[in-house]
Amino acid sequence: MRSSTSCVAVARLGLVLAVVVHTANVQDRDGAKLVIAKLAGLFPRLRLIWADGGYAGKLVGWVQEFGGWILEIIRRREGATGFEVLPRRWVVERTFAWLGRYRRLSKDYEERTESSEAMIYVAMIQLMSRRLHSS
Repeated sequence: MRSSTSCVAVARLGLVLAVVVHTANVQDRDGAKLVIAKLAGLFPRLRLIWADGGYAGKLVGWVQEFGGWILEIIRRREGATGFEVLPRRWVVERTFAWLGRYRRLSKDYEERTESSEAMIYVAMIQLMSRRLHSS
């Protein structure tokens, strides 16, 4: 079984908009292009995408050219030492924590990346339906 990693786009509430699972030898910026390509045409109100410093560089221009969106990089404060909660970054981390509570997603069990993506969507559907039912 190959090692894989997930690249997700989430809404402000932390709900998954799009996910791409790819092999671990794909760089994060290339994985981001794959997930951003999945957003094309699905969310007409989308104007701004936040990302951490690992996605800086040419990706900012590519996102503008591809979808007409602004990719804003959330950076640490200059001179910051140690752990620092970055604004908006915690939303994605919280989503990964929610998904990590599902046994099939807690480890890299799946043989195929498509199966991993499907399990992420299934977990998010279950999470959303539980929240709708309790409200």
